[in-house]
Amino acid sequence: MKVRRLSIYGLLAIAGLFLATSSYGARVKDIASISGIRDNQLIGYGLVVGLAGTGDDMKNGFTRDTLANMLTRQGLTMPSDKTLKAVNTAAVMVTATLPPFAKQGSKLDIAVSSIGSAKSLGGGILLMTPLRGADGAVYAVAQGAVTLGGYTTSGGGSGAVKNHPDVGRIANGALVEKEIRYEFGNSKTLTINLFQPDFTTSSRLAAAINNFTGQSSARSMDSSSVSVALPADPRGNVSEFIALIEGLDVPVDSQAVVVMNENTGTVVMGENVRISTIAVAHGNLSIQIREAPSVSQPQPFAPRPTAGSAPATANEGSVIVASGGQTVVTTNRTATVEEGKEQLMVLPKGVTIQEVVKALNAVGVNPRDLITIMQTIKAAGALQAELRII
Repeated sequence: MKVRRLSIYGLLAIAGLFLATSSYGARVKDIASISGIRDNQLIGYGLVVGLAGTGDDMKNGFTRDTLANMLTRQGLTMPSDKTLKAVNTAAVMVTATLPPFAKQGSKLDIAVSSIGSAKSLGGGILLMTPLRGADGAVYAVAQGAVTLGGYTTSGGGSGAVKNHPDVGRIANGALVEKEIRYEFGNSKTLTINLFQPDFTTSSRLAAAINNFTGQSSARSMDSSSVSVALPADPRGNVSEFIALIEGLDVPVDSQAVVVMNENTGTVVMGENVRISTIAVAHGNLSIQIREAPSVSQPQPFAPRPTAGSAPATANEGSVIVASGGQTVVTTNRTATVEEGKEQLMVLPKGVTIQEVVKALNAVGVNPRDLITIMQTIKAAGALQAELRII
């Protein structure tokens, strides 16, 4: 009888573990990446030509010298005094992102940004610009017509500007010239890195992979990384194995965090935020100062200066002295102080995010006041979450 009871408890524990591990979570590809497989940043310096008089004013020496060097490479002899003037040209920086496994001939989107005094890149053509990586090697070449998300126009002493006309993009504006190779054939292990480090999620990820492979091929190395042993069969396809792992669902855990933006009054709370029972009173103090100008105008039959006396035309501050009377401008100021009469309220202990939100809504404050309340609750030790202000 005792043995039977223990076996039932064991089955219940196994069933609970199965339900915990098989609950829906996020896909591995959405929460982690394969070590070594990443994007690479590219950058280049070039010229945009064909502008409608909105280019650099040629006071920038680098724009003038770049244009002269470009024309020299085309077989033209430039004067040594550097009197070249071309307001239809702008010096720009070109940036792009090289994705992993990009092949020769693949096309990339690029961003073009003016670094001189150009007013607009609208209608311009980017001349052939090599794009280099951090190692100095050329991985792509960019060229094409620049498109803007705004415009600038002026005339008659007035003008209008929309968005940023000195920054543009070229869709498929760069061709990949050099590939970055990733070799998996000689590697025996694979490392998966979490985007948000967490020991619980890392442990769950290793358990999900082991349940899938039926072996102890995965182990959690730390809060960020999980090491996975690749299949021993040399005929196995590593890409297919990675694709199967990326599709696994892993329950994601996260730290309790409250993020607050004091500039916009935005408050975002995570699922695991909890509060202890606490009493809160929050009153609003409002001070208003109003000014109302008042004018004292003399009557039509006010006494005038006697004969022989000099007319008073002095202007002393806000008092204007004129013949026959005085016009006096005064300012009446009133100050009003209003203080909200808020009673002391008890916020009950919240064990779910819904209960926390319900308790905070009971205070009846706006988001900006809620930021102050959350800071005070954290100072009192009743908020079980990290407070981040951005």
